[in-house]
Amino acid sequence: MPNMTLSLPDDVYRIVKAHTEIRWSEIARRAIEEYAKKLEAMDALTEKSEFTEDDIEHLDAMVKAGVAEQSRKRRYSAKK
Repeated sequence: MPNMTLSLPDDVYRIVKAHTEIRWSEIARRAIEEYAKKLEAMDALTEKSEFTEDDIEHLDAMVKAGVAEQSRKRRYSAKK
């Protein structure tokens, strides 16, 4: 199995060093593996997509506008 070197912020490193009973490499390995599998699934879902970056940005803006509108409606109806 290949090795990987990670950099940690000093405050996190102090916590890790204080808990030598924990197999930190195993925790990191599992987290990276889980994230990589999610990326792989996302790649499989989007592999044959014909959407362009512009299409995605347009859909993103529409979704955000819809969520904002729903939030405004909920706040307005809660005030009544």
